[in-house]
Amino acid sequence: MTEILFYHLERASLENVLPGLLEKSLERGWRAVVRGSAKERIEALDGHLWTYRDDGFLPHGAAGEGADQPVWLTVSDDAPNNPQILFLVDGAQAEPASVSDLERCVMIFDGNDDDAVAAARVFWKETAAAGHAAAYWKQSAAGRWEKQA
Repeated sequence: MTEILFYHLERASLENVLPGLLEKSLERGWRAVVRGSAKERIEALDGHLWTYRDDGFLPHGAAGEGADQPVWLTVSDDAPNNPQILFLVDGAQAEPASVSDLERCVMIFDGNDDDAVAAARVFWKETAAAGHAAAYWKQSAAGRWEKQA
């Protein structure tokens, strides 16, 4: 079964958290898909991943660019890079059955958005019912990620 991780953002933005998670995925030799819910937001993340660090960038692509990239950004179900991990951001959704071929699925949600929290709870219940292993991570006051469940 696929490991499902839930990252509850309260102290950091998606722009601060996502690059580090993508870097760790690439270090494992995994290919990743980042699925968002709005084209404009994916375009902003696309630009951010080129410039988030002065000494490097994350190799990635999106619609209209080369599909054979270690990280693929999208608003749809496409996954042309044969990923091992899927990141659901900004309210993007997935059916539990659609993540079964992945090593991991990560839902990153804004804890200050009631709709995002409710959607994460629904996805937690659905993935647990489908037999996936789920873990919930939250930032401590010091900014470190701590497993809560």
